[in-house]
Amino acid sequence: MQYPWHLYLMGAMYIVAGIIHFIKPQMYMRIMPRYLPAHKPLVFLSGLAEIFLGFLLFFSETKDLAIYGINLMLLVFLLVHFYMLSSKKAGADIPKWALILRIPLQFFLMYWAWFYLQF
Repeated sequence: MQYPWHLYLMGAMYIVAGIIHFIKPQMYMRIMPRYLPAHKPLVFLSGLAEIFLGFLLFFSETKDLAIYGINLMLLVFLLVHFYMLSSKKAGADIPKWALILRIPLQFFLMYWAWFYLQF
């Protein structure tokens, strides 16, 4: 089935984001909430999830499953975004306005994925 180009863009975006987890794991470990155990394995696991879900978007048989997985993943990632707002160190020197803006952006990404259930 032929999907809109922007669905493929979304899939590629998650694949690239997942690969970055393996290239720069320290960047992600720095923003992990302290109450979560095993930061490095969780960073790699989330990277694998992003890569896997990104690839699943490309196939009609698995697209809907990928959309549900992406939305669940993004919901869990909200924990990190709120944690980053909790202190300057957790915020990784990102301006406060950008950290606040990331929360509605997360909901936009969820909506964007949800939109493709109609195809």
